[in-house]
Amino acid sequence: MSDAPVVVAARRTPIGTAGHAFKELTVDRLAAPVIAAVARDVAGRPVDDVVLGNCMGPGGNVARVSALAAGLRHEVPGVTVDRQCGSGLAAILVAGQAVRAGEMDLVIAGGAESASTAPLRTRRGAEGPYARAPFAPEGHPDPDMGPAAEALAAACGVGRERQDAYACRSHAGALAAREAGRFAGEIVPVGGRSDDQRPRPLREASLARLPAAFVADGTVTAGNSSPVSDGAAVVALVPARLRGGLPGMRLVAGSVVGCDPGLPGWGPVPAVRRVLARTGVDMERIAAVEIVEAFAAQVLAVTDALGLDPLGADAPRVCPDGGALALGHPWGATGAVVVTRLFSRLVRAGAPAGTLGLAAAAVGGGLGVAALFEVVS
Repeated sequence: MSDAPVVVAARRTPIGTAGHAFKELTVDRLAAPVIAAVARDVAGRPVDDVVLGNCMGPGGNVARVSALAAGLRHEVPGVTVDRQCGSGLAAILVAGQAVRAGEMDLVIAGGAESASTAPLRTRRGAEGPYARAPFAPEGHPDPDMGPAAEALAAACGVGRERQDAYACRSHAGALAAREAGRFAGEIVPVGGRSDDQRPRPLREASLARLPAAFVADGTVTAGNSSPVSDGAAVVALVPARLRGGLPGMRLVAGSVVGCDPGLPGWGPVPAVRRVLARTGVDMERIAAVEIVEAFAAQVLAVTDALGLDPLGADAPRVCPDGGALALGHPWGATGAVVVTRLFSRLVRAGAPAGTLGLAAAAVGGGLGVAALFEVVS
């Protein structure tokens, strides 16, 4: 247990809708302030590495560029991870593995995404840029995420009314959390903003009037989908033996799994089940759950399968302060945002030692990422 990785600091930027709040900030200019803030939170300890998730950035090893921009030593190398929408959480798992192996004593890990400034990409000889890289090779299903959410909703029987109710809940939770100051400890002001741009009051009656966004006569709309966004989030991981009394969350176990690329939103289900099976933990023991809210349909399909009811009995523990539907969905960062939210809900809020928290994300191409944390004090 002496080398068990422990998250002892966690910060994020405000999240802005692409093309708006942070439309001129490149990905390193989003990541650098939160890296610097987390380094200050663990001041006096040399950083061994920076691991950042990123999907659409300019290349050039975004983690290394961001580490230098944050003022870290030239000796800090940096590595960039791409597991699409699970990149931020996957980066934390990679950092945790290095700490657990005894190879590093302090790693800053998370993710960053600037959809606003991401370069357009073209193939040689093409007349124009392509919309996105493939998530699966020819011969395999490779749906865009909106139609994939529709397919999952249909397969799992998640109707329009529940999706809209969940979207309203997410926005209401985020607004209440902001008003109560529950985001204050985690947000690092960037670009003149100290609050998330997007959360707003919603009414189910208003959402019900929106047309289907991706499939004719479908249930997934702009109102119950997350927006393309800009933002960054990182955490600091140290081995338990070097925690030095800092409160934190021990990374108990993590999992990255594959699933049917035609139903990528299903990925968190096998990922969470694998983590629970490996640790012998029952879902009933987990006090706080944060799932990346790419689509209300996807969250509800996953929570239904895991025996959770976020619109009923489990509302206090599943994303009670809102999630990506309300805050925004910066792809490479969003998996680290949910870990930062867990840190605020558990560590900053003073949860007792032994309290468990779960983070999970679905990934385009058919992947799921999950991590189980335990409060240490």
